[in-house]
This record gives sequence, structure tokens and C-alpha cells, in this order.
Amino acid sequence: MKKLFAFTAMLLAAAQPSFAQTAPARTLSRPKLVVGVVVDQMRWDYLYRFYDRYGNAGFKRLMNEGFNCQNTKISYLPSFTAPGHTCIYTGAVPALHGIVANEWVDIRSNREWYCTEDTTVTSVGGGKAGLMSPRNLLASTITDELRLATNFRSRTFGVSIKDRGAILPAGHAANAAYWYDGENGNFISSSFYLQQLPKWVQDFNQRNICDSLMKLDWNTLYPIASYVQSTADDNSYEGAAKGESRPVFPHKTSLAIGKSKDAIRSTPYGNTITRLMAQACIDGERLGQQGTTDFLAVSFSSTDYVGHQYAPNSIEIEDTYLRFDHELELLLSYLDTKVGKGNYTLFLTADHGGAHNPTFLNDHHMPGKSLPLAKVNKELNRFLEKKYGDTSLVSSLMNYQVYLNEQAIATHHLDREAVRAEIISWFRVQDGVTNVIDLEHPEKSVVPEPVKSMVTNGYYPNRCGTIQIILDPAWFSGYGATGTTHGSWNPYDVHIPLLWYGWGIKKGETFRTTHMTDISATLAALLHIQAPNACVGEVIEEVRR
Repeated sequence: MKKLFAFTAMLLAAAQPSFAQTAPARTLSRPKLVVGVVVDQMRWDYLYRFYDRYGNAGFKRLMNEGFNCQNTKISYLPSFTAPGHTCIYTGAVPALHGIVANEWVDIRSNREWYCTEDTTVTSVGGGKAGLMSPRNLLASTITDELRLATNFRSRTFGVSIKDRGAILPAGHAANAAYWYDGENGNFISSSFYLQQLPKWVQDFNQRNICDSLMKLDWNTLYPIASYVQSTADDNSYEGAAKGESRPVFPHKTSLAIGKSKDAIRSTPYGNTITRLMAQACIDGERLGQQGTTDFLAVSFSSTDYVGHQYAPNSIEIEDTYLRFDHELELLLSYLDTKVGKGNYTLFLTADHGGAHNPTFLNDHHMPGKSLPLAKVNKELNRFLEKKYGDTSLVSSLMNYQVYLNEQAIATHHLDREAVRAEIISWFRVQDGVTNVIDLEHPEKSVVPEPVKSMVTNGYYPNRCGTIQIILDPAWFSGYGATGTTHGSWNPYDVHIPLLWYGWGIKKGETFRTTHMTDISATLAALLHIQAPNACVGEVIEEVRR
């Protein structure tokens, strides 16, 4: 019997090396580089509004060769730049990641705070514009998780004209984030990331690309008569640039040279300098070329500045997107050459959309209005003064929310709940107000979906007001008679493009509802890494090859 056991053991031992040799080798497959492209204030319909005028190698390349999520929605309020970029890269909503708006009032300190403000850092390469970091962001990003998954061998960077467009996507663990300083015309950073700018950034800044672009002036890319998708150039819906008497082509951007480096933001050239900086980052850091998966988060912000000034139906917007289509073509061509076609994964989306100018809508017999909330705030405080004897009980209506002056309420020994009830009752009879939601007791408000969930998803108590104001469709705060803005729950603000392209992505499209939160969840699945630590998104399974 002992001989039989020994013989069997010998056979098993002899068989194991043979089995190991024939087993298929398994390796973890990832792209060399992930590129996230966020187009600030890009409405979903711009994909099709200007489709016939796009070339074949920009938007059309992504749409026809990649995967198109046709019905992607933002699922929180308000729909602003900072929470949009944060949601894309965390897969979380403001109630969880804490970036509730571009600015907010911190309830504990009663101090207004900017989303990326950080007084503990020093500027690297610039002035006050460099006192920024992601410290106010409470959750991890997909870029953070990639760094963790590779023991920090993967390198991640953020690039944008806007500080928040670079910092929030890059996350906490980024190698660096770079944004534009309108004071000196340079891309800068902060000591949160590094102590001095790398040589490649210094070299880029020394080229003075801003002035080189602005001296070209801004005329239409094609004959102006061909811009049939837009309102005639000389109209009352658009705001004139500084130094111009009318908002018409050609825009003499060259007049800003020597006076303002910041003026480039509101021209298509802001997208050009951003694309060139992104390419310089890929080249200078050798992204996608050192054996690990790297990540570049690039946000194109000039589309937002142009939209705010000229509104969606302007020739300026149409021309900006035709020019951006060319920038996208150049970026894709660069990636093909530098990283290799099929070696990178790219997604393109937006942080929010934008509303039509209300005067433009009125002139075409459609409802809408610009409602200056600063003026409304004064009217509300005058109403409260009659009952409580104080003109400062509401400190702000920022972000379509009522922020109470808690100190004044306490000083006068007022019944806080009674004050809040008076405010809610007052707003409910104001023109243009659809609903008023008690954020501290949302169960008392009768609100239809999806608005109810969007309000809940946007509420982080220490940074939000106590009451949410929902305006009628096409009503919004600010910007007077010209230009436009965003921030509402309506489709023009929350229906965003989402295109996927490259490594791991199959060709196709889906019309089922997907969400901004799904972007990071899908990236985590593609890269085989942990999702960000507050991610509530779902994997868009149709995207994966």
C-alpha cells in the first residue's frame, strides 16, 4: 500500500510542471494612456446642430468610430462647472463629494468659499491665481484610484484654462495640475503639487502663445453668410467684448495685446492654447510611453466663456465649435502619432449645458426671463424687515438657495423655523418660481421626479443653503439682457454629450438613460481598478469591447 501511495504522489508531482507549462499566460490589459476631454458648457445638441459642418476627423471620428451615449444626464443641482467636473471624475454627486457649486457659503465659518481655494499653499509660476488645490474635494477621483492601483507608477495630470477644470479632475494624488493665469499669460500650478514648474512648462510659457494667437484677430472660419444655424451677427442678445462697441465680427482680439492676457478666455484661441498645453504635457512627461497607464484630464473652457457672452444661437458659438472640431482633430492626430492609434482610450463629455437667451426666446414667442437674484434678495429682506425688524436675515441667494444670516437670527432671538416658513411662503407667490423646497425637511415638499432626487443629490448641509428655489423653464438668474448661463434641472442644462473612443471601446450607440456618475464607474471597469470611494455610478456595459 505504501508503494502505491508513493507511486501516485510521484505521478502527481511529475504532472504539475507539465500543467503549469501548458496553462495560458494571463496578463492585465490596459491602454497606455487615458485622455478625458471635458468641453465646458457643451449642450448635447451641438453634436448635431453643427454636424454637417464638422470635418471627418474630429467629432465625427468619435461619433462614427467610437461609442455614443446619446442620453446622458446630470443627476444633481445646481448644474455648474465645479460640481460637473467633480462628478465626472468621482462618479459621485455633490451630497457625497462636497463640491456643491463654484462658490458657496461655509455654514460653520459663515464665510464664502471658492471651490478650489486653498490659503495653505503658495503659487508656483503665478500670483494669487495659484492659491488653489483640491483640498475641498472630499472624495477620491478615478485619477486618484489609478495612482493607487499602480502604486503611484501611473502618472496623472490636469490641464485647463480654468483652475477648477484642471484641479478637480486631476484629484488629490496627481503629479500636477496646470491652469492659466490671466495676469501673466502663463500656465501655473501650486505648491500642493510641486515647488517649481518643470522645464517643459517654463519653455511652453516662454513662447508667449497668447499674444501670438490674439494678434490674429477673430473672424469667422467660413464666409459669414454660411452660418445659417445662427442668428444674424448684429443683434441684441449678445454682449460686446471689452473695447468693442458692438458684438460683431471681426472681433479685434489684437487690441487686448499689452492690456489683458485674460481676454483669450472668451475667444476660440483659449481652446487652442489649452490643446497645445495638453500636447506639451504628453510630450514633456512622456505620457503613455513608460510601461504604465497614464491619465491626462484636459478641460476646454473657452466654449463656456463664449457661451456666457454670446449665447447658444450666436455665430460666435457656431464658429467656436467649428474651430474646436479642428482642435479635436489635431489632438486625435497627435495621440495617434505619439501614443499610437488603438493604444489610448479617450472620452469626451461636458460639465453642463446652457440655456437660450430669454430675450431671444421672447422674440420668438417662447417664455423665459432673466431674474436677478441679487435684486430678489433685497426685496425678500425688505419683506422680512416688516415682520422681524432686520434687513439682513437672508445673507445670500447663491446657487438658487437661501442662505440665512444665522447670527442675526440668533441675535434677535427669532424663531428660525418661523423665518424659514415665511421665506418659503413668500417665494411661492413670486413670478417665475415653480417650487420652493425645504432642504432641511424635503419630505414636506411635493416635487416631481427627477427634480426631487436632483435636489437631494446636490445637498451637502455644511455648504448649502436651507431652501432650494426651482425656477420655471427658461428662467435663470443673472446675465441681464445679453448672453446666457446655466445651473437648472432642465434638459438644456443637464443633457450632455458622452463619446467614447479607442482602446477597449466598441463602435455603437445607446439611447437608454446614462448618467454623468457612470463615467468613472465605466473607466474603473475598463482599467480593472477600484471605483472612486464615493462613486454611485453604474458601468455602461455597452461601451466595452
